[in-house]
Amino acid sequence: MKKFKKLVSVAVASAMVMAMAGCGATEAPAESSSAAADSGAAEVVSGEVFKIGGIGPITGGAAIYGTNVMNAAQMAVDEINAAGGVNGYQLALNFQDDEHDAEKAINAYNTVKDWGAQMIIGAVTSTPCIAVGEKTHEDNMFQITPSGSAVKCAQYDNAFQVCFSDPNQGAASAQYIGENNLATKVAVIYDSSDVYSSGIYESFVKGAEGQSFEIVAAEAFTADNKTDFSVQLQKAKEAGADLVFLPIYYQESALILTQANGMGYAPKWFSCDGMDGILGVENFDTALAEGVMLLTPFAADSEDQASKDFTAAYEAKYGETPNQFAADGYDAVYIIKAALESVNATPSMSVSELGDALKGVMTTISYDGVTGKGMTWQATGEVNKAPMAVVIKDGVYSAM
Repeated sequence: MKKFKKLVSVAVASAMVMAMAGCGATEAPAESSSAAADSGAAEVVSGEVFKIGGIGPITGGAAIYGTNVMNAAQMAVDEINAAGGVNGYQLALNFQDDEHDAEKAINAYNTVKDWGAQMIIGAVTSTPCIAVGEKTHEDNMFQITPSGSAVKCAQYDNAFQVCFSDPNQGAASAQYIGENNLATKVAVIYDSSDVYSSGIYESFVKGAEGQSFEIVAAEAFTADNKTDFSVQLQKAKEAGADLVFLPIYYQESALILTQANGMGYAPKWFSCDGMDGILGVENFDTALAEGVMLLTPFAADSEDQASKDFTAAYEAKYGETPNQFAADGYDAVYIIKAALESVNATPSMSVSELGDALKGVMTTISYDGVTGKGMTWQATGEVNKAPMAVVIKDGVYSAM
């Protein structure tokens, strides 16, 4: 099996300009680039390029996810171009905002498709990703989502995931809690109206069977009622839960931690990738997040050399520490590079020709990235890699 390893050079000037929607900075222009009038991206006009479309939230409540993916994907594109490109061709990225909304994600897909995208990174979150997946399937366009974890994000043979699927996240969380004896009684608070949250909850319950802890409360909320969690917390407290599992996004998690503190309830907290971002919630007392644990494929303070190099490059370029979504986005670009090189692809190939070639090779390649070593893919589109967990300590995510 052929193994591909990512480049870890610090980003340097790219051979194209990329002025992405929602991103305030652009790369220094090269002589071969000109502004694309409608897409907000820059397009190399001399010679063929591989065109990658990106879709995710870069405004709105989930913007921390999409912005990190967009920034890291652009960094990867710049690194690859500076090192000579892919099969002798440069890459171009056009990343569009979907505001974590399925309908807007379709609009974003149409925008990058009109621009000439030949493959898609995204969408970043599950519901928009599922919607976009219907379109890429119709067009037989290769799609790889950095962080869309719902099983349906990869329901068609042209779609693959960098992140763990919801069943894998839920089952792995249950296994981690049990094997590390983190609790004897566990409560779950989840969003029954959200495919991401409910999917993880269901697999967590199955994964808990035979573990050393008992689920003593499982309390749901919906998108229409996600500001007051006093009832759910009270039931968890009365049931004696010494750990609360939160398969939800960081915005609601911040409210839950704040309200639990107000009622004098201080269990352990465990979550998944949706918790990443809680330290950046406006007006949230981050001291309340001390000790929060979450399953993740990446920790910025990891001693792994690839992670250290990626983190240093990202911090130098964007002035902030990357989260796991950034790492997923970065790996997504390099996975595309590995797949393109494996089939000796050229930009002159049609969208469908590239789709056939790339989906045919994804189950045969192995890739070493910042979110996992020796990553491989199943025919279902799911990734195989080892999970890890981090804990929030002294206001930063630290590997456990």
